Amino acid sequence: MSGGLRLDDVHGYYGKSHILQGVSLEVRAGEIVCLLGRNGAGKTSTLRSVTGLLPPRRGRVTFAGTEIAGWAPHRIARAGLCLVPEDRGIFGLLTVEENLRIAVRKGSPWAIRDVYRIFPRLEERRRNGGAQLSGGEQQMLSIARALLNNPKLLMLDEPVEGLAPVVVEEIVAQIRLIRDAGVPILLVEQNLAVCTSLADRHYILELGRIAYHASGPDFARDEAARDRFLGVKAH
Repeated sequence: MSGGLRLDDVHGYYGKSHILQGVSLEVRAGEIVCLLGRNGAGKTSTLRSVTGLLPPRRGRVTFAGTEIAGWAPHRIARAGLCLVPEDRGIFGLLTVEENLRIAVRKGSPWAIRDVYRIFPRLEERRRNGGAQLSGGEQQMLSIARALLNNPKLLMLDEPVEGLAPVVVEEIVAQIRLIRDAGVPILLVEQNLAVCTSLADRHYILELGRIAYHASGPDFARDEAARDRFLGVKAH
């Protein structure tokens, strides 16, 4: 079973701007945890602090019991913390299968046939160039490439942003399959329906701090918190 991720009082800066002001959260083995917040709250910066792209000035980041704050990004990635960024980062001139082949990691239990089982649409499009794929297919390819790296924990930054509802449903089902395969997930997402259908627990960031934390069922019932922190009403 993969180990958990824990942030304790993490502070992060861009230059002199104090972006993360004491973020504490946890992702345990087997969980999907959703990090919500308005634009500019610090959600992507939190992911960057975990991956080493925004090294914390203060606080602790531990993964599977090991302190990783201050590690170089490549070392953190090799330890099994994998971020799928919002920009997807696939190779447009390579085919789907070529994109996958260059992502295969020696010794990884994940093979291309395994990701095709989760993402059958990619197998159908395996000879198509990355640039020929729809936005949803590009997102699937980006997640599939991350899986081939044998993540111990997967971080997804707004994976369904701008996608059609039918594609969103498909990706939600695929995220569940990944969790069921033993990979815990930290999900940054604006789509409330996606969060409430997937997450075991929810954190809401406000101005660089965790302002709210609840279990999935409690969050689903807490319309006042959704309205206060996110400015949305339940439908």
